[in-house]
Amino acid sequence: MKKLVIAVLAGLALNVTHAAGYGVIDLERVVQNSSYLKQQNTSLQNTIKPQTSQLEQLQKDLAGIQQKGQAAKTQAEREQLAKEFEAKAEQAAKLQQQVQNTVQSSMQNVNKTFEGRVKSTAEQLRQENKLDFILNKNAALAYDVKADLTDKMIQKVNAIK
Repeated sequence: MKKLVIAVLAGLALNVTHAAGYGVIDLERVVQNSSYLKQQNTSLQNTIKPQTSQLEQLQKDLAGIQQKGQAAKTQAEREQLAKEFEAKAEQAAKLQQQVQNTVQSSMQNVNKTFEGRVKSTAEQLRQENKLDFILNKNAALAYDVKADLTDKMIQKVNAIK
């Protein structure tokens, strides 16, 4: 029995002395300071700008048609404006769906790429600093600030082209 306890304690001692340590990353700060994400957001905004401008115009047109409908004097005029309103509303709904699909698709691609960059950079930092693991700051209840690798992570993620 003594041999078993000594063997277990020796094994624990080896594991403790083998532990190289840990690193901590503030993933929220990495996201906020990512030049890649900022560039992709700007690119997406430029891509959908023509459609959003067109949507704004359609909304103005719809408001104008509504006002004309309220001021219409004859039933025929009201019916004509109702048809026009319906056609513009349908056009706006289709355009809104296109914009939404574009944004969703773009965000999925950007998130997938960014996640890969963060994971590969975390692994690179782990190896460079001879660490056992790297935690997201929000997953740690307490940690030594000397283990914070956020600034290095931001630099390395932003350096990826």
